[in-house]
Amino acid sequence: MQETSTKPYMLRALHEWCTDNGYTPYIVVTVDDNTVVPAGYVQDGQITLNLDLLATNQLVIGNDYIEFQARFGGVAEDLFVPVAAVSAIYARETGAGMGFEVSESPAYPGTTSASDSASSATSQAPAAGTGAQSKADKASHLKIVK
Repeated sequence: MQETSTKPYMLRALHEWCTDNGYTPYIVVTVDDNTVVPAGYVQDGQITLNLDLLATNQLVIGNDYIEFQARFGGVAEDLFVPVAAVSAIYARETGAGMGFEVSESPAYPGTTSASDSASSATSQAPAAGTGAQSKADKASHLKIVK
């Protein structure tokens, strides 16, 4: 039996440490075909994401994936980040945190092929971002309420 990676446990611990001390936890993600984030925010193949409890909805930091909802430009997005693609977690206010090795990430559950469901991770954006599959590629279930 293969030993479980310590990476997801360290991510959860540092997220909790940031939260307990009033800091804002950020993660840096190396975007690949298995990362589902707004492609317009990917810069140089990476995205920095705010994992503060007030900035996310339904945050789950699992052993293989980090899943949550967040707003980008006022639009709610579902994000899916393989733990293997996370290169760092740190407190925005102090910079204290930890870096990680990036390894090949597993495909998003429910997809037949990463290349079938993901867009290019090399898109350039005006802000720090990620790539892969954007919600613009899917029909939205949201509607504007005035």
